[in-house]
Amino acid sequence: MDNSSSSMSLAILLMTLFMFGFSSSKAQMVPALFVFGDSLVDVGNNNYLPISTAKANFPHNGVDFPNKKATGRFSNGKNAADLLAQKVGLPSSPPYLSLASKNASAYMTGVSFASGGAGIFNGTDQKLGQSIPLTRQVGYYEKIYQSLVQTLGPAGVQNRISKSLFMVVIGSNDIFDYPRNKSNIPQQYVDSMVFTLKGLLKRLHSSGARKFVFPAIGAIGCIPSERLKSQTEECNEESNSLALKYNEGLKSMLQELKSELKDIAYSYFDTYAVLQNIVQNPANNGFSEIKAACCGLGKLKAKIPCLPLSTYCPNRRDHVWWDLYHPTEATATILVDTIFDGPLQYTFPMNGRQLVAI
Repeated sequence: MDNSSSSMSLAILLMTLFMFGFSSSKAQMVPALFVFGDSLVDVGNNNYLPISTAKANFPHNGVDFPNKKATGRFSNGKNAADLLAQKVGLPSSPPYLSLASKNASAYMTGVSFASGGAGIFNGTDQKLGQSIPLTRQVGYYEKIYQSLVQTLGPAGVQNRISKSLFMVVIGSNDIFDYPRNKSNIPQQYVDSMVFTLKGLLKRLHSSGARKFVFPAIGAIGCIPSERLKSQTEECNEESNSLALKYNEGLKSMLQELKSELKDIAYSYFDTYAVLQNIVQNPANNGFSEIKAACCGLGKLKAKIPCLPLSTYCPNRRDHVWWDLYHPTEATATILVDTIFDGPLQYTFPMNGRQLVAI
């Protein structure tokens, strides 16, 4: 078979996959899930960044993951990206950097571009050495989109991409980075975050994205590393205040974007309110420890991160936080359950299941 025949056969195969779905799962609800964001949804991209210290590809991470394997997820088990993929009947979207040299078939059910330390702004990873900021994540997606267009044609790609989900979990690292940028007042800073994000979303829209899932920033002032700053172990109200200001701006911006781009749909998830409910009513949600991390060392197990030399709690289900920054799989499960099937109180203007059905 000559090269032209081989290329044509590959194109026919890929078009068939696009038309009939790459996964054989009867539960598959969307063609693909593309994930953008930070360590909350990183599934291993940072494993491929040589000078990054924001890595989790070692024990005790993954202690509850299949085969007890540490894969680069900042969690004892699955994170929110994995859990959302399960909801829609897809395998977890693989890390982009593990697939960068492969052909279009590798991108069929989605890709994760998320990277620990990443922010809306470039440079939020200065303490950690290296990450893939959101601007570059969007650039990587645009490359994938163009390669698919070249192989399958604009109509075939758009038919599939327009039905796919785009999950964007970003902003916490920008809030943590605010002390380096205090020349801006808080409102100016979060307004700039929102403005920058809007431009990046328009780029995604230009490359086919139509359905977005937007978890807002959670009560990040209440994570163990922030409580550690207080002798009384209280939440850091400055961080929480910035998160709330940003969330208000994000919600307004999404409404504006919908008025400008009529063909998009989105689900905004009030992570902050749901996390606050968990922290304020832990027993109702099956938790007994809301302040300390499960894995780490020192006060609140937050003085030393979750490293192989650290200790970890025997029952991860009763801890809200896995390490000094990140939630346990149990917490992430509650969040994703609410994203997908939650009421209007937490999901605006619709939940994930309703977004998928459009």
